[in-house]
Amino acid sequence: NKVAPPFRAAEFDIVFGEGISKNGEIIDMGVELGIIQKSGSWFSYNTDKLGQGRETVKQLMHDNPELANEIEGKIREKLKEIQNA
Repeated sequence: NKVAPPFRAAEFDIVFGEGISKNGEIIDMGVELGIIQKSGSWFSYNTDKLGQGRETVKQLMHDNPELANEIEGKIREKLKEIQNA
């Protein structure tokens, strides 16, 4: 590999027949950046409870792509702010 340092670890979901789970990454990045709040096993976005358990929230985002796109947009904005800081 000529583009990244060797011996690093990455963790992500691989879904059979689908590939890498984009919704799983949205949840993980959203929690990491403070866009999605996690309290125990419950996930919330703004004041709305998304659901209990990561798999439930992944399914919710799969069924509501507009919600996933909205959260992804906020993640991208936040990452741009961090990069420009």
